Amino acid sequence: MKCPHCGNEMVEGHLICEVCGEEIRIVPDFEPEIENSITETLTTLAAEQDEKDNGQVQPESVEQIEEFTEPEEENTDGRRIWVIASLVIFFVVASVTYGAYAYHIQTIEYQIDKAREYAANGSYTEAIACLEAAYEKNPAEARLLFQEADYYYVQEDHTSAIRVLFRIIDNGNFPYEDVEEAYNKIITIYANQGAYGEINDLLKNCPESDVVNMFQSYLAMEPEFSYVEGNYAEVIPLKLSSNTSGTIYYTMDGSLPNKNSEIYTAPLFLEDGEHTIRAFFVNDYGIESEIVTKKYIINLSVPNAPEVELYSGEYTEPMMIEAEEIEGCRIFYTTDESDPTADSVPYTGPIPMPLGKTLFKFVNISDEGVSSDITMRTYTLKLKDAIPTDRAEIHLVQRLVETGYLEDTLGNSKRLTGRLSYQFSSVLGINGASYYTINEYYDDGTGMLNRTDKVFLVQIYTGEAAQLGYDEKGNFIAVII
Repeated sequence: MKCPHCGNEMVEGHLICEVCGEEIRIVPDFEPEIENSITETLTTLAAEQDEKDNGQVQPESVEQIEEFTEPEEENTDGRRIWVIASLVIFFVVASVTYGAYAYHIQTIEYQIDKAREYAANGSYTEAIACLEAAYEKNPAEARLLFQEADYYYVQEDHTSAIRVLFRIIDNGNFPYEDVEEAYNKIITIYANQGAYGEINDLLKNCPESDVVNMFQSYLAMEPEFSYVEGNYAEVIPLKLSSNTSGTIYYTMDGSLPNKNSEIYTAPLFLEDGEHTIRAFFVNDYGIESEIVTKKYIINLSVPNAPEVELYSGEYTEPMMIEAEEIEGCRIFYTTDESDPTADSVPYTGPIPMPLGKTLFKFVNISDEGVSSDITMRTYTLKLKDAIPTDRAEIHLVQRLVETGYLEDTLGNSKRLTGRLSYQFSSVLGINGASYYTINEYYDDGTGMLNRTDKVFLVQIYTGEAAQLGYDEKGNFIAVII
């Protein structure tokens, strides 16, 4: 049996056409448009006939009857022609009306309306058949596929809904707005199912950068490294970053990272040697990226050890200890026998030789963080006939009281609410004379000593008090007080 609407060969027993989606009736029923048109045509023809019959003159006598009936054969032929003409007109009108109806049922709007009627009654199979029939003839209409996907989704057939939406994405001829909406619907379905892995795979293969940016929170891309792998002649602060919020796990020993590995929180400083960094990213939805591996070889230049001009030995006069600085490095030193590091005391200028025996260790550390070998010097300073350092402190305090700088030897001052105290620091030679350097400290009553900016001097042999100053060239001078 063939479909009376589109001519498609129907499968035996089917009452819905798989091509046009129209329902097949065993007893055809006329559409109201056709029935009304035929009725109107017949009514018009009947009225015209009545007018002709009513307009004829009725005979009054036999002669008149004979006269009237003589052309009966002629009138009969006229009626026959009229009837034939009427039938021709009837069939022409019926054909035109039916042709208009047949065209109407093939339009996209008719099929959409028909699909909605079926869907409203829960007949989604028939509704989808109508949309497919319309799409076959209108392949540029994405709305047909969107509506079809919606019908599958209502039936909770998510696989079929996604399959239909992919037809829009894979078509290649639909405008970007339709493609974006298709991605949006697919991602919404996956998200409602908690299928975040499918979303991640979908976005990785998506050629539309705007779509990827729109939904990048679902995407778990490999971590990005701030430096390309290779050889470097400096320490590099390697930064790892991700495309969205989440956690980066990494290893630095070449092993494969997992969720128990170190979590990246700050730059990784790669120093001299070979480094293999492996990392992967986990987004907020628990999706893991691929593991990325980078290798770095750092070849740093090792600076020379510091040059210290004053050799180790015993000294009876205070000396200044000087180290030669080199470009691109800083000198650090210790006096407690520990090895110096970048956290040790920085060398800023000549150092007064301490009393007694002292071991100095000096190191150069480059801007790249590379340490040189350590230079060691041992100095023993013995001052003959020098007054003891504690006596020098007493001499200074007495002199400060005499000048009115202090109110008493307890360190009280009219200028301050707390107390001042004084402690020996080192031995310093100034203009051929040797002095003890004594630092000033302030106690505000809390017991915490804070060093002030004043440094006092006491001549190591005479006990004469002075204050450390500088001349126009920046050299040390003793300002007698």
